[in-house]
Amino acid sequence: MNIKKDFPILTSSGKNKKPLIYFDNASTTQKPQAVIDSMVEYYSHYNANIHRGSYSIAEKATKKYEEARYKIAKFINADIDEIIFTSGTTQSINFIAYAYGNSLNDGDEIILSEMEHHSNIVPWQMLVSSKNIKLKYIPLLDNGKLDLNKFKQLITNKTKLISIIHMSNITGAINPITEIINTAHNNNIPILVDAAQSIAHQKIDIKKINCDFLAFSGHKIMGPTGIGILFINKKIINSIEPFMRGGHMIKTVSPQTSTWNDIPWRFEAGTGNISQAIGLAKSIDYIESIGLENIKKHTDKLLVHLLSQLKKIRGTSIYGHHSKSGPVVSFNIEGCHPYDIAKLLDSYGICIRSGHHCGQLLMKTLSINFSCRVSLFAYNSIDEVDYFIESLIKVVTILKK
Repeated sequence: MNIKKDFPILTSSGKNKKPLIYFDNASTTQKPQAVIDSMVEYYSHYNANIHRGSYSIAEKATKKYEEARYKIAKFINADIDEIIFTSGTTQSINFIAYAYGNSLNDGDEIILSEMEHHSNIVPWQMLVSSKNIKLKYIPLLDNGKLDLNKFKQLITNKTKLISIIHMSNITGAINPITEIINTAHNNNIPILVDAAQSIAHQKIDIKKINCDFLAFSGHKIMGPTGIGILFINKKIINSIEPFMRGGHMIKTVSPQTSTWNDIPWRFEAGTGNISQAIGLAKSIDYIESIGLENIKKHTDKLLVHLLSQLKKIRGTSIYGHHSKSGPVVSFNIEGCHPYDIAKLLDSYGICIRSGHHCGQLLMKTLSINFSCRVSLFAYNSIDEVDYFIESLIKVVTILKK
């Protein structure tokens, strides 16, 4: 897949005048020139606030912003009034923790899993003290999969919400989300899907999976930072109170009371993330011009090659990848600290992640404190993987001396 030329950061020289090799895509993806240009065009030619002005550039800004909402709805096969702009997955989950969580009562229960990102743990923990609710966690089997039998046993008549990651940002494990959603709905329990990682690697069809809430971030799919999406199913959206209050989300304001704007605008207080929404729409255009299926085929090929080469390095422990997985690989090498590996690889112009990856619960389950992480995307190549392996062997040799 020869698209690297479309990304200015990937065609410039990095360390030692070598092109940058970027393997931290689970954290954030690089942006094609088309996305950058779309945001520059907004600021250069029609910078104005949305939904307010009646002059031409304000009307154009509003049109582009709402066209972005339509494009995103189409991308996941949702209805346009089910799409709410946020700052990212974290804000989207906090939105539901606050707005839906306020309806919970003492003793109610929420089910998460041991592989959740901190952003899908901490917001729910905040409810524990204020609402005296109980958090339950689906454990993992030895093969890295969720224990779905245990999941079913965790459900009681007190279970009021299930919030589950679709694809792990540490092991790349892809959870059987349709089966989990069906189990939730068979017990009349709403479910939130954290699609921050999966959105870039597989087609998500809201109508097919039929979840109640879904969240993802634009910067994970070659879009800008500072923009996220919260999907709320029409079946439930009218029961949700606004998370933030202020300008634009109101219809009327009197000294003591206010009434809310129509959906979805009642959930978008203040000035919108205008340039970011426009940039996200352009990133979706770019992804669709390549095809998500083509991206998946390419990254699957890279993943197989990476795993086969990593396994040849003595003392390497790879976490997960015993079953269906996305292109995210966490590993440790005996006798080498992940931070040292990542720092030395940077001298070769290679960017990987080290640390706990905002997944300390999963780290504990894996009996480790941290790991190296390589996450691949459409603009990466077999040659880059080979160069990474060659460089990693040199780094390990240095560290073990």
